[in-house]
Amino acid sequence: MTTSRVPPAETPPAEGSIAEAHQERADGGIWEHPYWWVLLILVGSVLVAGFFVARIWGM
Repeated sequence: MTTSRVPPAETPPAEGSIAEAHQERADGGIWEHPYWWVLLILVGSVLVAGFFVARIWGM
């Protein structure tokens, strides 16, 4: 008896399973943690502004 071939991306059918496949949550990518990116931008902005303030006070 030959075994049936299942494509790589599919799960073979299970005997006696009554559960249905659930939809997986989409990957959020870089938007998964937006607070991290906002904090990173704010810290960078404060550092750049601090550089210019230091240059003005130094003159």
